[in-house]
Amino acid sequence: MFKRARIAAKSAEWRSTFARRVLIVLLAVSLLPAVAGSVEAKDPLLAYGARIVGDDARSRIVIDFDREPRFSVHYIANPERIVIDLPATAFGFPAKDLAARGLFKDIRYGKMDEESARIVLTTAGPVKLALAKVQADESGKGHRLVLDAEMIDKQAFAELVKTQSWSDQSEAAQTTSAIPAPEKTAPGDFVIAVDAGHGGIDTGAIGVDTKTEEKQVTLAFAKALTERLNKEPGIKAFLTREDDEFLSLSQRVLIARQNHAGLLISLHADTLKQKDIRGATVYTISDKASDKLAADLAERENLSDQIAGKETVAEPPEVADILLDLTRRETQAFSISLAESVLNSFKDQVGTINNPHRHAGFRVLQAPDVPSILLELGFLSNAEDEKLLLDETWRGKIVGLLTEAVKRYRAAVIANGG
Repeated sequence: MFKRARIAAKSAEWRSTFARRVLIVLLAVSLLPAVAGSVEAKDPLLAYGARIVGDDARSRIVIDFDREPRFSVHYIANPERIVIDLPATAFGFPAKDLAARGLFKDIRYGKMDEESARIVLTTAGPVKLALAKVQADESGKGHRLVLDAEMIDKQAFAELVKTQSWSDQSEAAQTTSAIPAPEKTAPGDFVIAVDAGHGGIDTGAIGVDTKTEEKQVTLAFAKALTERLNKEPGIKAFLTREDDEFLSLSQRVLIARQNHAGLLISLHADTLKQKDIRGATVYTISDKASDKLAADLAERENLSDQIAGKETVAEPPEVADILLDLTRRETQAFSISLAESVLNSFKDQVGTINNPHRHAGFRVLQAPDVPSILLELGFLSNAEDEKLLLDETWRGKIVGLLTEAVKRYRAAVIANGG
């Protein structure tokens, strides 16, 4: 009798825990922008549990799913990473349950697009999966993905990278899909690409108090700014991403260029180790950073593709030099003009850091024919900035000031025959 009671109690406890996790995921999914007809909206996989064990020689990851997942495994060098691609998946387990340890120094997971998700395991050295399989849960509760990783030498890892067959499906799908465009563009319209930084698997910074993800903050500001700009006669704005999806840095630039944008405004809200630093900053592109803060920020922002498990394709130095030279000669002066217009709007209205116009080699600003700025709206590492970044009234104020800055910039361009 007591044995049956204990079994019943454990069963009830499991059902309660599982129900709570499902509720958490459903709530999280309900907060995401609705996409009519999307795979995720219809029936994503549910990853409701995760655990990791091991040391610096061998580590095991187990992820519990509500049903059997299809998956593929790939290896990327420089730095060494293991990429696990999945169908659309809602991740409902606490982040601490899959905190990096053992052979892994960083673990990221999240949405890539409407039909796919990804887990990126950045390793402490050359590593391979000795075992990667899906097995049914013994109790019939679902399926689990089991990944056993072990240390190997550099030559063996290089051979894994070399011999695998892999085309990045998420990149291919997004590159060939319809590019977002402004609605009802008329001849002579001033077209603006509004870029919400980060997205999907790349969460960006995390709020110090609320733990809000940067990708949510930037998308909220981008949507509000686009809506406000589109109320102005002769101005048509569009979003580079309209929901929580990952876009590579090169895709963001391509979207702006193929829509013949006259401006690209990339929105961010970073974190700093110095929690007391707060305020907005406007960045333009340069081959040499204005200071260490700008250099560090550019380095972090340029890691977006790496975080998402993209292969790094190094451009020949002469190509990079040509692009940068074109950017400097054709558009840098316009970018600086826009930055100054934004800061003039912010003056006595919005707090900024010291020397608020800075520059560095941001890849998202490298369009050779599109004047571009990267606007740090504030720092999620500062509690006061975080409150403002989440305040709808303050968001409206920033959007209004940015719109006025764009209007003054456009008037100056038209006056100069542009």
